[in-house]
Amino acid sequence: MKKHSARVAPLSSYSTQVLTSHISEGEEGSDSHVETPASEPNGEGSSYHACANGALKVLGGLLVVLCVSSSWVGTTQVVQCTFTSFSCPFFISWFSTNWNIFFFPLYYSGHMVITREKQTPFQKFRECSRLFGEDGMTLKLFLKRTAPFSILWTLTNYLYLLALKKLTATDVSALYCCHKAFVFLLSWIVLKDRFMGVRIVAAIMAITGIVMMAYADGFHGDSIIGVALAVGSASTSALYKVLFKMFLGSANLGEIAHFFSTMGFFNLIFISCVPIILYFTRVEHWGSISSLPWGYLCGVAGLWLVFNILVNVGVVLTYPILISIGTLLSIPGNAAVDVLKHEVIFSVVRLSATCIICMGFLLLLLPEEWDTVTLRFFAALADKKSEEQGEELTESSVHTRSRSRANGAVSIPMA
Repeated sequence: MKKHSARVAPLSSYSTQVLTSHISEGEEGSDSHVETPASEPNGEGSSYHACANGALKVLGGLLVVLCVSSSWVGTTQVVQCTFTSFSCPFFISWFSTNWNIFFFPLYYSGHMVITREKQTPFQKFRECSRLFGEDGMTLKLFLKRTAPFSILWTLTNYLYLLALKKLTATDVSALYCCHKAFVFLLSWIVLKDRFMGVRIVAAIMAITGIVMMAYADGFHGDSIIGVALAVGSASTSALYKVLFKMFLGSANLGEIAHFFSTMGFFNLIFISCVPIILYFTRVEHWGSISSLPWGYLCGVAGLWLVFNILVNVGVVLTYPILISIGTLLSIPGNAAVDVLKHEVIFSVVRLSATCIICMGFLLLLLPEEWDTVTLRFFAALADKKSEEQGEELTESSVHTRSRSRANGAVSIPMA
């Protein structure tokens, strides 16, 4: 304080005021610094809320996983029950795809309940139609964007249903999971995604599982045809997803709901001629309309719509990896139903092929930086272990010195 008073004396009045203001600011700063611990509860509260939100997101994700797997297992099993009295797979696929029209109305209803925005359905539909371009949806863009996806969608579902007529639900669901490997290969070739050795291994495992599944019955009859149909369904599904990522990858939930409803309209308007042609050519003859199993048909269409809604909504609400796990869990779910209800006995080759496909599917879920993260994790564990060993050595040396001093020993320093 003496040094400060010696310097303040020769200053002018203006300098004295400046110095006084700086001192007062310093005091306020010290006061604010003292009060900072009072803001720690806010930080703890924010971290608590973040943890709570993360826990809720995980719990919601687990619930979505169960719903996704249950809806897909239900769809597959109800389709097989439908085939007992109504063996028309294309009509089932066409009828189920028409239900996609309800996607956008359901989205709009939920959106109005959550946000309470004063937008008419037509205004929201026009807003979401920006997915097709800045000018909205025109007839040309409607046909250009919707037709390829609708055709791939119809082929995926039709081939999947045909495969269910040849194989068990477990085999078809396992083979369909190979679409993840095909998505990676197409993304690597077409979209120039990052090359990952582990995903190449996963793709090889998926192909190995396909070959083993075809070999299970000796490469003959319905088995090889069913495997080819299921692999074809997985291939068209992979192509659909890669094209969607290429052209419509940045779409939000409203735009996706708009797109699915648009595909439903396209299916109803332009693809309705196909089941009529199949009916008159006796390829799929279903008799009178009143004799159709409407309960099974509506059950398949409703479960399929629920599955598509859960997959797209779940990606927004929770982690996308959980949705993929939900699809994978449909394999043991279908296996349980096949064993308990249909008394299916699986051979060792089929079980091995299913396990290999599932392992490849799980490898494909690894993130791109998984190797770097794993190396950092092991390096951190090694550093922590070395630090613990160093602490133990220092504690033991201190303990031995204290014991030697207690026993009267004298340590002589080295020269």
